[in-house]
Amino acid sequence: MTGVSAGVFVGAYAASPAHATWNAALESEFFAGLEALPEVRGLELPWIGGLHSHDDAWLLRTFPRRFDAVLTSIPGTMKRLGSAPSYGLASRDPGGRADAVAEAFRMRDAVRRLNDAVGRQAVTAVELHSAPSALRGDRASLAVSLAELVDDANAWDAAAIVVEHCDAFLPRQQPEKGFLDLADELAAMDGLPQWVGLSMNWGRSAIELRDGSLVTEQLRIAATSGRLRGLMLSGASAQQSPFGAPWVDAHHPMTPTPDFAYGEPTSLLTPGLLTDAVTAADGVDWLGFKFGWAERTAPVAPRVDMIATAARLVIASVADATASQGAGMQGGAVPPKLGG
Repeated sequence: MTGVSAGVFVGAYAASPAHATWNAALESEFFAGLEALPEVRGLELPWIGGLHSHDDAWLLRTFPRRFDAVLTSIPGTMKRLGSAPSYGLASRDPGGRADAVAEAFRMRDAVRRLNDAVGRQAVTAVELHSAPSALRGDRASLAVSLAELVDDANAWDAAAIVVEHCDAFLPRQQPEKGFLDLADELAAMDGLPQWVGLSMNWGRSAIELRDGSLVTEQLRIAATSGRLRGLMLSGASAQQSPFGAPWVDAHHPMTPTPDFAYGEPTSLLTPGLLTDAVTAADGVDWLGFKFGWAERTAPVAPRVDMIATAARLVIASVADATASQGAGMQGGAVPPKLGG
């Protein structure tokens, strides 16, 4: 799998002790712990109007120089939708679409700032989203927005633009995000250069499909499109849990195992489904996970240990997937290598 030999990405903000309430000392301790993990290649950074949820200058000083980064717009997008329901790159409302394009360009400028601070092209991808609700958006509007954003490839400083698929709007189902479906997101990329692609989040697909066993097939569809660039592994639950209500997008860890004591028993993401997902998404440029931490007052050390343990398990799943594919190619039991 391309890039995975260098390690995995971590959406570490979901397990940060200082994401909701800023504490520079705790965040510094957290980042130092992450930097010491050889399995971690980089971080998925949440965009809420800046590179860091609380202090951009702190991040630019502290970001580990060996790390790569993926920027995700989903926290900021959801915050904007709370007060402006027509906001988004796929919006049929001209003002809402223009605001989202302008925000994406601010992310583009931040790519350059982070790269300059690190001294190299550290930002691998920028994850954008097909907001708003599909009741207010469509693929034609998303296509126009993407075309505007990719007009100057050099401006993105070698970062890929990817649309991260979230749960799609379904008429008889209460959505978490309710954005465009996968087919419309892919269709909006028709004719665009290959550095524009798609990323998937296991938990968000499970929320859409209401069945973890169906996520693998959706990943195969994404992979066979040739546009799949990245996969983030998060869990989801059909039950009330310490992470919240059923089907909430709260980044549940995978289920507990003898090797992963930090698991969430209600999570739909099992070790077997995790390996299936990695197998289906083979060929992606980056692979990672985003496991949350439900107890806000927990110290830094176990949070870092949870990430270290999960990183080793995800990397082991890559080896398992590779072995399975080899067996499949020899015996025909497993599909051949897919993806772009």
